[in-house]
Amino acid sequence: MPDWFSLDTLTNLTHDYRALGPIFGILLTFLEAFLPFLPLVVFIVANVAAYGLLFGFLISWVGSFVGAYTVFLVIRKYGRARVLGFITRHERIQKLILWVERNGFGPLFLLICFPFTPSALVNIVAGLSNIKKHTYLWTVASGKLIMIFVVSFIGSDLKALVTQPIRTAIVVIVIAILWFIGKRVEKRIEKKVEDDFRGIKAKRKRKRGETFE
Repeated sequence: MPDWFSLDTLTNLTHDYRALGPIFGILLTFLEAFLPFLPLVVFIVANVAAYGLLFGFLISWVGSFVGAYTVFLVIRKYGRARVLGFITRHERIQKLILWVERNGFGPLFLLICFPFTPSALVNIVAGLSNIKKHTYLWTVASGKLIMIFVVSFIGSDLKALVTQPIRTAIVVIVIAILWFIGKRVEKRIEKKVEDDFRGIKAKRKRKRGETFE
């Protein structure tokens, strides 16, 4: 195990990764949008280690942003078709769709900014909602820009993470803080979603009652 985390091993891995070319780095972050179990953070760090902070950040952002927006477009076009109709039958999805339609850019941008947000769910819900395509384009582009730069900056020096334990501890603390804040934001938004959904249902019931009268 110590040999695996040695500077020589990290250097060799970086050279091998760089030899695959930037298209490979873009492809990995692109595919993560379709396969959310893939480790996006690892791909971003690998890109930065191989190509440097600026270029590694850029190719990670391009792949992740294009992938996320592609998922949004696919869901927008086919999400309500019979083959994908099961998605909209989930009550949680229905709640999120209604909430996105009422609140738009702000909360979506905030969610996308955090690296541990389930971005696949955000893309699907946005695709099923009536949010305009250009609005979501700028939302996901700007949110991914911030999130990927933060991760890129943290993971920009892998060697330092091995040789400088204090820096490693700081990185771990920052990641933990981001995770905690992200989860707190998610919980607050989920509570707001529940409150809004109950309000919408109550309003619909009142309207139905007035109609029958």
